[in-house]
Amino acid sequence: MSRHFTLEYWKDEGWYVGRLRDVPGVFSQGKTLRELEDNIREAYELMMKEEEEVSPRAGIHVKELEV
Repeated sequence: MSRHFTLEYWKDEGWYVGRLRDVPGVFSQGKTLRELEDNIREAYELMMKEEEEVSPRAGIHVKELEV
């Protein structure tokens, strides 16, 4: 299943640096914009895989909260 997120990016000392605005903690960089996009996808996939592995064992619960 594909999901769509907003990539915010900027140039820093010749590197493209970015983050997924909708997913806190997903940052990466690349020498080109294409490389940044590939690296962001990989960082997101790794984070999701790690959450799947950790959440059930840690007894983490999820609840929507209105603030």
